[in-house]
Amino acid sequence: MKKITIISNVMLLMAWLMPLSANAVQTVGDVNNDHDVNIADVNAVINIILGGVGNNTAADVNGDHDVNIADVNMIINIILGGTAPSPNHEYVDLGLPSGTLWATCNVGASSPEDYGDYFAWGETTPKEAYDWSNYKWCNGDNDTMTKYCTFSNSGYNGFTDGKAELDPEDDAATANWGSSAQMPSLTQIQELKKQCSWEWTERNGVKGQLVTGPNGNTIFLPATGYRTDYSLNLDGSYGFCWLRTLGSGSSSLACNLNYKSGAVNWEYKYPRYFGFTVRAVHVTQN
Repeated sequence: MKKITIISNVMLLMAWLMPLSANAVQTVGDVNNDHDVNIADVNAVINIILGGVGNNTAADVNGDHDVNIADVNMIINIILGGTAPSPNHEYVDLGLPSGTLWATCNVGASSPEDYGDYFAWGETTPKEAYDWSNYKWCNGDNDTMTKYCTFSNSGYNGFTDGKAELDPEDDAATANWGSSAQMPSLTQIQELKKQCSWEWTERNGVKGQLVTGPNGNTIFLPATGYRTDYSLNLDGSYGFCWLRTLGSGSSSLACNLNYKSGAVNWEYKYPRYFGFTVRAVHVTQN
């Protein structure tokens, strides 16, 4: 009887532990399986990148079948309060001549209607406030750029580096979703505007643009507004998405797609520190 009781208790303990183990595996970013996503998980991924031993499956946080800095960035994004997206990101073939595939939702979003995370241009994690004072690639003002600067009057002490497009490690789409994703280029935005029909509509209570490609497939771009300082502005009436292309005339500006009821534009006029959403693209290889 005593032996049966012991076996029964062990079985009950195993039944209690099994859900905990399952939840740990399913929690995006919990690389070390301690039921929490924190700096220890960042260290665990870095250890694997440097050739150490670890759980490579859990460390592949973004699901791109490779453990690299993109997985570290995704964990940091989660720690800082960003949404932990599903590792399996979906794209839509709109029938565009270039073969560009567009993601079904924004980076950090769990559905097409979800706004997702907001990023300053060239930064890969969301933050509480958006201002020149905490922008990564300047020394506190719009004429002190320290990276992505083609005009000396925008650079710190006249700095220029000639970079007009984001490196992969500074691309919020690549850093969070892996090497198969990137922020759109100006050419890709121009193609999307020219080749597709745009309809201002409402989906599940969220206003935005329904974009229909030549083949009839669609994506929905919600009216996300933008963030400056601690505020969210114009959400519900305007949508803004960063491109990976630097601005024209001043390196303190970057190119973006913006849209509202009756209008779709791409512009250079917004400062790089503004918090805009990111819609990823994937280009098929012929």
